[in-house]
Amino acid sequence: MNDSLHHWPFDTVLVANRGEIAARVLRTVQRLGLKGAIVHHAADRDTLGVRMADIAIEITGETPVAAYLDGAQIIAAARQCGAGAIHPGYGFLSENAKFAAAVEAAGLRFIGPTPQQIHAMGDKVRARNAVEKAGFPVAPSAIEDDDPATFVARARAVGAPLLIKPSAGGGGKGMHIVRDLSQLEGEIAHARSEAQRYFGDGRLFAERYVEHPHHIEVQVLGDGQGHVIHVMERECSVQRRFQKIVEETPSPSLTAEKRREICETAAGIAHSIDYRNAGTVEFIFGAGGEFYFLEMNTRLQVEHPISEEITGIDLVEQQLWVAAGEKLALTQADVKPHGHAIECRIYAEDAARNYTPTTGPLLVLQPPAGEHVRWDSGVVEGGAVTAAFDPMIAKLIVWAEDRDATISRMAAALRDTVLLGCKTNIAFLRRLVTSQPFHANEIHTSWLDGHPEVAQEPALPPDTLHALLAAAALSTKPLRDTANAVPDLHAAIGAWRN
Repeated sequence: MNDSLHHWPFDTVLVANRGEIAARVLRTVQRLGLKGAIVHHAADRDTLGVRMADIAIEITGETPVAAYLDGAQIIAAARQCGAGAIHPGYGFLSENAKFAAAVEAAGLRFIGPTPQQIHAMGDKVRARNAVEKAGFPVAPSAIEDDDPATFVARARAVGAPLLIKPSAGGGGKGMHIVRDLSQLEGEIAHARSEAQRYFGDGRLFAERYVEHPHHIEVQVLGDGQGHVIHVMERECSVQRRFQKIVEETPSPSLTAEKRREICETAAGIAHSIDYRNAGTVEFIFGAGGEFYFLEMNTRLQVEHPISEEITGIDLVEQQLWVAAGEKLALTQADVKPHGHAIECRIYAEDAARNYTPTTGPLLVLQPPAGEHVRWDSGVVEGGAVTAAFDPMIAKLIVWAEDRDATISRMAAALRDTVLLGCKTNIAFLRRLVTSQPFHANEIHTSWLDGHPEVAQEPALPPDTLHALLAAAALSTKPLRDTANAVPDLHAAIGAWRN
């Protein structure tokens, strides 16, 4: 593949990210014979990505997150280590058009789309308008920017249920469902406040909310030279608070005909802007088979490994080739999916307490092993989960010949995962993927939020609970020291033995 490229235009790639995605990108960079550099805050000094990198440069900020958002400092680090390209991963600066432009202005390659494409598709309103203008399906909506004074009236005219969304939003933040239009003004005010707080941009839009929808996304690749392909779709409907926790491919919601239609629509949207690099086109899919454009993510997605598992295509490698100026060596006919794959996101969180993030040391970490079991993580045993970053610890990905076998393999892999020191969602994920609603593909995007009982931990039998409490008590140092201590009277005897 790409045999015509005998000399890379860069020999070092700087990863401007952390955690599992940093380690994931470094693996492909180094496999291709390139040097992998990484920037890191002091809080990440002992993480896997820093240990793997050929070059590690510490960056600073008022907070750890602020360091990873300091584009000027990251570009300076790239120059310091001689990197010719920057891979932004996902999150942080990955969809920041100004950062992408600054990288290119510095004479470096940005491993992602053009700044103009990020600008066009990163704003939900601009993206929706571009997609509608190109003739692709969008949900009925009202956009505040069109006429702020009439926004409320136009939103009301769309009809309930409505979904109020920040124009610059992401990750489910600031989104509100309105089923009673008498509450519309209050929900708009609430959404605006959240949008301003999370994104520094209070602009909103409202669109028809599809009840009990499935969330389908399509992986696309383009080279910016007229060639765009899709790498199949992913089902991402298992969500809490609009955030994904389980993804799978192929989607069990789609017929072969609907799969072709939705994948070709995604590729058409990407082709309409001559898209460069990897991206994802997301859709809301209704019970009647209708689907609407939701948004486009101009970056590599968290869940990209399941697409890799069913196609054998290394998406990070494709990103690097495109950033090097190569045309896509793949055609649509080269994308030949086989089998089924599922990804579970391992979070430090207490599912039973409304998915509250947790913290703590990683005292024991034993990932599952076995055929077609993949563990993507950026943490190591002895490290710690803190409140400084997102609570995702790892991604567990499995593949098998069909969906039932994949579910069984995932359940076994979750059972074999040992992670002690902080509360995680591992047991919850195992209950979820083995549940009847998951097997029957009954879980839509709001299903978990409407079924909080699913997240509750089953009650332990009293004897088991007492045994676990006793074992925990006996494992604590103060109690062990007390139990092992020699009483003063006996200690005074010294070394005397009878």
